[in-house]
Amino acid sequence: MSDVPVYVQLADLLRRQIATGELQPRRPIPSIRHLQQTYGVSDGTVKKAVQVLRDEGLVRTVPGRGVYVIDPSA
Repeated sequence: MSDVPVYVQLADLLRRQIATGELQPRRPIPSIRHLQQTYGVSDGTVKKAVQVLRDEGLVRTVPGRGVYVIDPSA
């Protein structure tokens, strides 16, 4: 157990995957459903984690398409 909220832990994990190139620029991150099933968390937890990354300028949501990693060189 950790004092760090689960959504923050998930955001940290996704942030690391972006930093290492595992999640590549201009490519979608895994879907909310996939992240829920993979990490055993609720959709609200995933949505909060994605919002953290969006607020940090690491991802953007394309309506009807998904959440994409922002290309830092663009």
